[in-house]
Amino acid sequence: MPPKSVERRSTLEPQLAEAARPGRITFDIDPFVDSALIGVSLGFAGTLELINSTGEIRPQQISSNFDRSKLISIDRPAARRTPDPNASSYSTLGLGAAVAFALIDPVLSGYREHSVQTGIADAFLYVEAISFTLATTNIVKMAVRRPRPIAYIDAEKNKGDPNYANNSTDSALSFFSGHAATTATISATATYLAFVRSPHTARPWLTLGVGTALTTFVSIERVRAGRHFPTDVIAGAIAGASIGVLVPHIHRTDDIKQRRVWIGFQPLDTRVGEHGALLSMSGAF
Repeated sequence: MPPKSVERRSTLEPQLAEAARPGRITFDIDPFVDSALIGVSLGFAGTLELINSTGEIRPQQISSNFDRSKLISIDRPAARRTPDPNASSYSTLGLGAAVAFALIDPVLSGYREHSVQTGIADAFLYVEAISFTLATTNIVKMAVRRPRPIAYIDAEKNKGDPNYANNSTDSALSFFSGHAATTATISATATYLAFVRSPHTARPWLTLGVGTALTTFVSIERVRAGRHFPTDVIAGAIAGASIGVLVPHIHRTDDIKQRRVWIGFQPLDTRVGEHGALLSMSGAF
């Protein structure tokens, strides 16, 4: 960040943001606010993961006479296809590649721009986008509790068994795909930053193409693994890409934008008999 102006050092009132170099887009990161948002999001996501792991939430039971033709047309084949035992590992490898890029890209940005602050800002954007996606995904999964395709397949195999019951909470967390959503989030954030950091070059388009291909690959493998329906991965990719674009976009700054949240501290004037201090908080939303 540029050095603070004299006005910012001498007044409690929020000041206009420092002007960026012409033609250069910057991002406004508040370590306190953004860290709090990340912590809350990861807390929600982690808590829901723990609740799901206890098995206390019973999954929906698929009726033995359920007509699979009632499923959305593009989802019907997934409820009948034999899952590929390797597809789940392939999708996880694809997600891992996306996460690895999210770790490396801020370092590369800081190196290209010779700015540690740039690298830190990009790292915050990636982490915040991913944390929002994880929280949103787990909340939606818990609320919808759609059976996975493999649950339909297992129910069909045990159709004549009166004692069969699905006891796996995870089998009812199909909508929407967390793998697809997280991969799409990272791809969208990387693409947004590439267009901002390297406009008029091949880098943004290359990032867009690779990110789209990787998200598509992960989504297909999740369907082939019997873990998700096509509509699950489509919805996940759309939700993830939306978060991946919105997070960096709402952090963009320009020369007339105030800092969103500002906290000030000032001792009271003891010359007029006042003691203590004044704590103030201002915001622009």
